[in-house]
Amino acid sequence: MPPSIRERKVSTRSLGGILRCSRYAFGPNRLHYCGPDKSGEIKDYINDEASDGGLTEILAQFETMYPYLVHIATANHIRDPLDERVVEAYWVGNDLLDKVAKQDFYLHLVDGLQLKKKLGRNFSIVEEKIGQGAVPHHSFHVLDIWKRTGHVERDHTLESMDACRISWGKVEAVAGPFVTISSEPILYVAGKLLLGAPLLRRLTRHLEAEYDIEQLKVGDTVSIHWGVICEILSPQQVASLRKYTLRHIALANLTI
Repeated sequence: MPPSIRERKVSTRSLGGILRCSRYAFGPNRLHYCGPDKSGEIKDYINDEASDGGLTEILAQFETMYPYLVHIATANHIRDPLDERVVEAYWVGNDLLDKVAKQDFYLHLVDGLQLKKKLGRNFSIVEEKIGQGAVPHHSFHVLDIWKRTGHVERDHTLESMDACRISWGKVEAVAGPFVTISSEPILYVAGKLLLGAPLLRRLTRHLEAEYDIEQLKVGDTVSIHWGVICEILSPQQVASLRKYTLRHIALANLTI
């Protein structure tokens, strides 16, 4: 286990948030898209179901994700950006998002993420969407900020948007390391984005924690990020994820 760089006390809620956030962060990190080159360490923490200050510091180096978590936590007067409620708000969605003031969200994009500098005159398009209902959910950054702002800045493709957004799918079969799910892909039809009819996808388990091996079963609904199954979702969580995803698809379609 990597040594802790800094001693810190965390609550049970925060400890759960740290590992939960790691599950979502692992997918793009293993592909070298986001965060420090620490995918092996992140995977060890997840598989051991353990956490310490070292994992917290790894997550704090994600230049897009972590500022969003800080922003949501600050707006809701929550001390720890890795509190489980904050982590859920960003990746899945919950009522914390609706408590973020539009002006504060604007300042987060300008000062926290430096998007005005990165996007130039095109930032005005993003700015307008705040007034139209955008919230600091992961789907907003994927669907309405078309430029990937990780290690390599490039425009999103339809395929990268679909892989980068947090999708959800129903488990149809489990066979050792392979999981077949039914999920709705993002399609581009008649000049607009939409969620298509469910398709079957076969995913390989990338994580080996007991959670993944023992608990996953046919009928579960799971979240997926860059081909990695992150967690089992409740019906309420699926409804929230769908709501915010559809909201940001609709906002994206205003300027396509």
